[in-house]
Formats: sequence, C-alpha cells, structure tokens
Amino acid sequence: MNIGGGTISIASPAAPTLGGGKKRSLGEIPPVVYPIIALAILLLFNLLFTPGFFHIEVRDGRLFGSVIDILNRGTPVLLLSLGMTLVIATGGIDLSVGAVMALSGAMAACLIARPVDSPLYVLNVSSSLPLILIISLGVALLAGVFNGVLVAALDLQPIVATLILMVAGRGAAQLITNGQIPTFEYPPFQFLGSGFVFGLPFPLVLAAILFVVILVLVRGSALGLLIEAVGNNATAARLAGVQAGGVKLACYVVCALLAGVAGLIATADIKAADVNNTGLYLELDAILAAAIGGTSLAGGRFSLIGAVIGALLIQTVTTTILARGVAPELTLVIKAAVVVALCLLQSPKFRNTVLRAIGRRSA
Repeated sequence: MNIGGGTISIASPAAPTLGGGKKRSLGEIPPVVYPIIALAILLLFNLLFTPGFFHIEVRDGRLFGSVIDILNRGTPVLLLSLGMTLVIATGGIDLSVGAVMALSGAMAACLIARPVDSPLYVLNVSSSLPLILIISLGVALLAGVFNGVLVAALDLQPIVATLILMVAGRGAAQLITNGQIPTFEYPPFQFLGSGFVFGLPFPLVLAAILFVVILVLVRGSALGLLIEAVGNNATAARLAGVQAGGVKLACYVVCALLAGVAGLIATADIKAADVNNTGLYLELDAILAAAIGGTSLAGGRFSLIGAVIGALLIQTVTTTILARGVAPELTLVIKAAVVVALCLLQSPKFRNTVLRAIGRRSA
C-alpha cells in the first residue's frame, strides 16, 4: 500500500485449509458473515414461531408491521454505529454519542418550545426549521471537534476524552432545559421522527441516504484506506505522509454529527426533550453493533455494512423478545448471550480451537 510516497506492507498469513484442499475454512470466513447468519436464523425463527411477524399492511399509504418497526426503531443505533465504526477504525472509541444525542435534541426542543426558564429563550427561531437544524447540529459538530482535538491534538486516551463529554454533554443538556422536559407541537420538525416518504418511515429513508453518502466517501475515495492505515499503525501512517490527526478529527466529527441527527430523530418522535433518557446506554449498543459487524476494536479493519447488520440484529433481538412475551428483565441477558456467541465466532483463536477439536474427533 503506497501512501504519500511511503510504502506500508501488510502480510497476511495463510489460513489453514481442511483436508489440504483449496476450500475456505471456518477461520477464513469474513467476520460480517456471522451476524448475517444470526440475523437470518432469527428471522426464520420468527417466521416459524411468531404469528404475524412478517405481516405488513398499508394504512393511509403507509407501511406498518414488525419488520418496518425494526427498521424504524433501529435507526438511531444504526446511525450511531456508522459513526462509531469510523472512530473505532482509527483505534479510538466514543462514549459520548448518547450525551450528544440528548444535547442536540434538547437544543432543538428548546428552540421550538422556547421555555422561559431556558437560556435559549432569547433565540427566537421557532418558526425556522433550517435554523433549528443548523444550530442543533452545529452544537453536535462542536462536540465532535472537542473530542477530536482532545484525542488527535492533545493525545488524550479516547476513552478518557470522550468520557468527559459523556458526563458534561448530558449536564449541558440538563442546563439548557433547566432540568425540565420541554414539549412541543411543530409538524415540520416532527416529520423527522414520525413522517413517511413513499410509504416508508422518514428516519429509515434518512438513515439509508446517510449510509450511502458515508459509504461513497469512505470506500469510493482514499479516505477508507487512510482510516485503516491510521488504525493499524498511526506512527507508520504519519511517517508515510498521512495526516493522522486530521483523519481522527474528521472521524470524531462525523460520529458526533450522526449522533446529533439520531438525537433530533428521537426528540421529534416523542415531541419532547427527555435528556435523562435520550440516548441512554445507546453508545454501548453502537459499540456492540460495530464489533459484531466485523470492525476490529484494535483499529484498522472496519465494515460499514457490518455495522448496519449489527444494528439491525440488535433491534431484531429486542423486537423478537417483546413479540414472544419474554419477561423484560431477561431482555438484556438474552441480548448479551447473542452478542457473546457472535464475538466468540469472530475470534480466530476460538475458531481455530473448534477446528482442532473437530479435526481430532474426525481422526
């Protein structure tokens, strides 16, 4: 791989084969295949044992059903997982995405409702949707710059740098709302969370557009290669002429912007800014979605499509549990079991141990 006049050579060891042939072994299967298989099995289970799971009906020109609900409700985690994937690929992590969701949502709600006890009361932009979106996403962008500067320029550990904003961001959101839950009625903004386009929920359409844009930017240019180079070895990438700090900063900014969009969708959906619950623990789901989708937590290798599959798998597990009437207290346990199983299947050491055990038993 040639970057900026330098050369980085990456040697891949040959994977073992079964029976000495050319067939692909369990250890050679791309990591993204496992969540796809798990999602297919889960969908098959619902097809066989959950009545009406795949039933889709049209009401007032809009599609409704469990599958549509999975795609719609999974949108916030999907958006977060896309940004998280880019950050993890650089060797970092972003624990602040849930707080950024709450912060951007609080900004939008207060700009619309204009509660008198909010510091944003002085800004009279409640009738201008573009200004509301620009200001709210601008705050998310600043949050991304803050994280990026701490990590890329000041060389703070990503988990520490983003933990600062994880706490401060939600605190700032509470300050903006004065600890209250401002509600509003503003149809143009509510469309972000509950609108429909061509019969499909608008959040789903928006997420699909953003996914395509990011995929084209990352895989259709050298950006993806630069991200992988920085994640594999930031020092070697710098020596090869890559602006590692700039790449990291860009990834944290994109991650925060996507979190801001997710926060606007969540706020528009409930027509209120609940800063204590918006985005709560979703950073963990985003990290899990990226990990089970094949992104290496050590940095370097990443898969945007895998992150989407991971996010849909997590939401499908949740919807299946609810549809089957499983006790709510078991939800997190079952979800954790699914994630652990997938992570084990993606571990080369675990797969090689399984292969050796199968080989010994066959012998």
